[in-house]
Amino acid sequence: MKVVFFGTSQFAANVLESLIKHHIQVVGIITKPDRPQGRSKQLVPTPVKKVACAQVPHIPLFQPEVVSAAEFTETMASFQADLFVVVAYGEIIKQHLLDMPKIACINLHASLLPKYRGAAPIQRAIMSGEEATGVTIMHMVRKMDAGDIIKTVSVPIGPDQTFPEIEANLCLVGQAALLDVINDLENSCSQRFPQVHEEATYASKIELEDCFLDWHQPALDLHNLIRGVTPEPGAWCYVLVKNQKKRLRVLKSRVIEHSSALPGKILSYGKKGLMVACGSDTLQVLTVQLEGKTVMSAEELTRGIPESLFTFVVEGD
Repeated sequence: MKVVFFGTSQFAANVLESLIKHHIQVVGIITKPDRPQGRSKQLVPTPVKKVACAQVPHIPLFQPEVVSAAEFTETMASFQADLFVVVAYGEIIKQHLLDMPKIACINLHASLLPKYRGAAPIQRAIMSGEEATGVTIMHMVRKMDAGDIIKTVSVPIGPDQTFPEIEANLCLVGQAALLDVINDLENSCSQRFPQVHEEATYASKIELEDCFLDWHQPALDLHNLIRGVTPEPGAWCYVLVKNQKKRLRVLKSRVIEHSSALPGKILSYGKKGLMVACGSDTLQVLTVQLEGKTVMSAEELTRGIPESLFTFVVEGD
């Protein structure tokens, strides 16, 4: 069965590696164009391109700016594909391409649809305090993440697990599920179930302002935010260091005992890291990155700055 793979992210690259390892007949790979990164603005290839060039350089690779553009339609048709597999590609695919493969156009999505449709399903599930998430493989339709479901697999979310850990688990589960679905489609024995659209929720792209730590919020909500957006862009707040306002990224935390202190008040400063009072309960800050510095433990931070010269800036006070 001839497969064309669409993907961009590291998650997608790992899935592509799995297809290659299991000898799926990938006849074409579509990824986004190289983008400038860093201060030098050097063009950097996508993770999918890196895998393709390193492991299957003989497979045609294309990087259209807009995959559904009319000038690219002939190229897509030339693959004579049986199946399009789309994983974290980063663009809505138009109907004329969805109709092109002989068997189906399917998408691997990192949530239990219809919950968390959209760009950031893993992050949003963690930020919402979900105890489980999963992967869904679905038939693609014009509307985003709204097609009939072929297969779902649930994955638990531990109370202190972070985005990279959950993403890695979902990727492994997704790879296995996708191989099963491809086999079922090839043997004409797959099933499909319509989504309950009334139960849909949406996982919009994570913006920097979404990651702000408001100490008036409950400690558990802040802990979930930190877990969900670590390592990038990272949850952040402002602190005063020697009377200079600086941004502090918080990368790891823990919820601990109740406190009646005002939000943002430092309750402990030193060997236990930073204990910060919140709207309810207390947040133990464990790993941080102060503006202009490298990532370090909160204990290391406190060793370098006297307690009298370090305070959290609390918005609204």
